[in-house]
Amino acid sequence: MAGTAATVTIKDVARLAGVSPMTVSRVINGGTRVSPATRRRVEDSISELGYVPSRLARGLIRQKTGTLALIVPDVANPFFTLVVRGAEDVARRAGYRIILCDTRADLELEREVIEEMIAHRVEGIAIAPVSDQSRPHLERLRNFGIEFVLVDRSVQGIDSDVVFGDNADGARRLVKHLLDLGHRRIGFIVESDDVSTARDRHQGYRDALHAAGLEVDETLIERAPADPEGGSTAMRRFLEHEHTPTAVFAVNNLVALGAIEAVRAAGLDVPDDVAFVCFDDIEHASRLYPFLTVMSQPAETLGTIGTQLLLDRIEGRAAGPPRIVVLPAQFLIRRSCGALAA
Repeated sequence: MAGTAATVTIKDVARLAGVSPMTVSRVINGGTRVSPATRRRVEDSISELGYVPSRLARGLIRQKTGTLALIVPDVANPFFTLVVRGAEDVARRAGYRIILCDTRADLELEREVIEEMIAHRVEGIAIAPVSDQSRPHLERLRNFGIEFVLVDRSVQGIDSDVVFGDNADGARRLVKHLLDLGHRRIGFIVESDDVSTARDRHQGYRDALHAAGLEVDETLIERAPADPEGGSTAMRRFLEHEHTPTAVFAVNNLVALGAIEAVRAAGLDVPDDVAFVCFDDIEHASRLYPFLTVMSQPAETLGTIGTQLLLDRIEGRAAGPPRIVVLPAQFLIRRSCGALAA
């Protein structure tokens, strides 16, 4: 025995079989220029040594690696965890593996990750880009001929297949719901408009107010990172206002959680003192304690459809113009908005 399967090399197999490494390679890759007797000898040697051919190495010979990349800005966010699950299911059924990359919403890290995926010769990339400033990174993929699809977010100036939720309409519905409950001072915690989801939800917020005949009060819009700390910081600023918002629309569930913590830390109550609505559901939390009123996006379906769009391009089933898929969200009314009794 030459060692464990992890340490056995193609040279070890060739030595045991009494052939050249090139002959072993031909057997592994299904070549026809090998006699039946030699093929059996090589296969017996592979079995005896427990040799496991490198899928990547075999792929490079065939100009195929069987590998996709999925790049997200925050793998710890339950929303993107579900996107990953959907993408992996489709990729696995199609015989592909997925390399998962987390950019932590950092443009420089995103650039490094994309360079690494180019070096790994992945066959395609499904990416939720950091922001519109991701455009040079995507253009680099295009220059290398690597297929990609945008998931959850679009990028200005990039024409590609994309799947995302109906963010503007979902935001409009959430704010209209608060207006129907009688709120007029509705705060909005949102990240930069460089992020397409934030930009579209911002538009939906403004559209709902205008439809109700209200002017947009810019002091009721707080820009913050889309995480609990950002939500907490923004909410503390709201609480310093002379006239505190009676309701808050948070750009996502993590922001809402941070903002609610700030409200409670100030000795106030949700929804009696401040009502809340937000995008995206937190599956396990909502089962334990149905609380947050949300616009729940089909995150897993975003991953499923995005990966299928990507595979269509890779495997030559789609050669036309960019395809745009917009998925509706589900409005779930719970206690945080004040519409339901305790």
